[in-house]
Amino acid sequence: MPKAKINSDILQSTTLLPSKFNKKKFIVTYTIPTNPYALEVQNLSKSQCFGRIPWPENLKVDGWMLSAETATFMKAGGLGMIASELPEAFNRRFNANNEKLAVVTPLYLGDTGKKKAVLENEIYQGAEHQNIKLQKLRKIIVPFMNIKEKFINYSVEVYTGICGNTRYIFLSCDHFFSIAPHKDNPPAQDGCYIMNKNGVDEVERFAFFSKAVYELIKVLLKESAAPNIILANDWHSGALSGLMKYLPVALLDKGLMSEEEADRIRAIPIIHIAHHLGYQGWDYNNTARILNSLYGEQTAFVFKNAKAIKNSNTRTTNTLIVHDCYNQASCNFHLADRVVTVSKNYLEEVSKELGFGHDFRDILKIRKDHRTFFGIVNGYDKDLISPNANKIKTINDFFGKDFSFKVFDENSLENKMHNKAEFIRLISKIANDPNYKNQVIPLIETYKFNDLNRDIKDIRKVPIVCATSRLVEQKGYDIAAQSIIEWIKKYNQSNLEMPIFVLGGAGDTDLFEMLTKLKDSTAKINKNAARRIFVFRGYKDQFAYAIQLSSDFYLMPSRFEPCGLTQMEAMAKGALPVAMSTGGLVDTIDNKIDGFRTDVFFSNGRHVYGSNAMARHLKNNENAYTKTLEDALLTFYDMPNFLAAMQKRAMQKNFSWDVAGGSLEKYDSLLHTGHL
Repeated sequence: MPKAKINSDILQSTTLLPSKFNKKKFIVTYTIPTNPYALEVQNLSKSQCFGRIPWPENLKVDGWMLSAETATFMKAGGLGMIASELPEAFNRRFNANNEKLAVVTPLYLGDTGKKKAVLENEIYQGAEHQNIKLQKLRKIIVPFMNIKEKFINYSVEVYTGICGNTRYIFLSCDHFFSIAPHKDNPPAQDGCYIMNKNGVDEVERFAFFSKAVYELIKVLLKESAAPNIILANDWHSGALSGLMKYLPVALLDKGLMSEEEADRIRAIPIIHIAHHLGYQGWDYNNTARILNSLYGEQTAFVFKNAKAIKNSNTRTTNTLIVHDCYNQASCNFHLADRVVTVSKNYLEEVSKELGFGHDFRDILKIRKDHRTFFGIVNGYDKDLISPNANKIKTINDFFGKDFSFKVFDENSLENKMHNKAEFIRLISKIANDPNYKNQVIPLIETYKFNDLNRDIKDIRKVPIVCATSRLVEQKGYDIAAQSIIEWIKKYNQSNLEMPIFVLGGAGDTDLFEMLTKLKDSTAKINKNAARRIFVFRGYKDQFAYAIQLSSDFYLMPSRFEPCGLTQMEAMAKGALPVAMSTGGLVDTIDNKIDGFRTDVFFSNGRHVYGSNAMARHLKNNENAYTKTLEDALLTFYDMPNFLAAMQKRAMQKNFSWDVAGGSLEKYDSLLHTGHL
């Protein structure tokens, strides 16, 4: 079948992309236009990646952070944490200078069975049980195509409220932001990623979110109330740069926008924060419909001129698609004024390795070389994760009067031993008392929990090893399981007290079944060891906190980990991470100083971290991780004083946003100058 030339054969006589245009083989060809507006669109990706657009001088930050998730009102992972904590830290530090960051996010309403959000009498209670009083600001109209490819003028209500030091702006539109599930919703999808009752999935939802933000900015510009800088948090707002940079030019070409308005929109810098590049927001089947929805009658003009900066990847020649598929992140990677990822080491990985950078490796390498791409480690509010009095009281209140976890810090680890014993009592009670289990963790599925009250004679001699990350392939639970089996086989006949392993989280049922098989397989080798393996599926903050509070080690055999937050949480509680040497784990864990990391790391079978000699010796990530787990456990058994010193150093580390020289200062520099 001959390839169609998109610009000449399909788009010359139309303003919209034809339905299913991407279902046939095609190439996008670019001719040098005589139209100056078309030429500007063609050259924009190069200008943005090279950093040729001047940064605003004397910028006094009045910015927005756009995010699908916030830890305050709708959390699924780390990108929700940064959306809540970075603006809060910024405002705490700089409000006195009349600088501020607001959070812009959808107003989710509905009940998934696990997440529930309601708005009653001006009080919004999000899915994380935080209340905020809202004031309705206005209504805006957002044109967007429905499933029948007809433009509908959707009404979006705009609300605002204050939480802590931060102003939140909520966009409400039930059609897109309802979280009431569709009957065909995939079982792994929940919260803001659900396919909702109206058949809207995550890609369409967040394309609409970007379009609504663009329409709101146009309205607020007329009132001099628009933001002067935008932080776009991951792929969910990945369409925004095209709307802010391309669409005004296309409207100028048709005489539908004034030069002044177009210049003001294009002048707002956009900083795209990339988390892990494995998630980009693809939609092959609805490519034409989503692009038409975003750009309306200007879609064909934009698409046929949306030329990517020259790179070696033939799949990324057009900024709006990857190969033949709508890609939500693509536009921001090409057109944002700056791109940030969440650790320095991950920046190196994604700009060098196809396995990490995927289709955007070459683009990010260009940006890195021209200093429009930076790595800033995610911060964390240590007060929220350390074993302080308020947190411990919350945990004790949650689990009931029979339990009394205690505060400890790096200066005295004695109470950590007490907490280990309390945790043994807790999981034994969950094993013995179904009513109690259903009362405290009703949505968590447990598998063959055992009562260990009589098994453990001296808790000081028994390491507790945990993992409470999401049950997804990225987190490497299968690698952990293999390493655990290897440990048990090797030390089956030893006099060592077998470790207690507590493994689980929300996510994939197949991975949960794999963990249940780990317990059953272990029973064939060593029944005592199998009794000490606890696996579960589901998540509850208090349960995860109690697990980490009582653990000596935290497993992170991640296949990739852009930054990682759970290692920070664990370290704050004296649970030493046992981690792969990938992404932010390299930046945050000092090997055998405050945690354990693998000597080498492989990506797609290729050695990308560590010495050549060690790579030849260990051969793969599974062997490397098995060795590291063994190193950690033998340190527990053979060098308890050294281990205690490591725990103290781990607890002393402070990843809080606003520590001197920390992540907040780096973001502050980037916001004001465009550079670190």
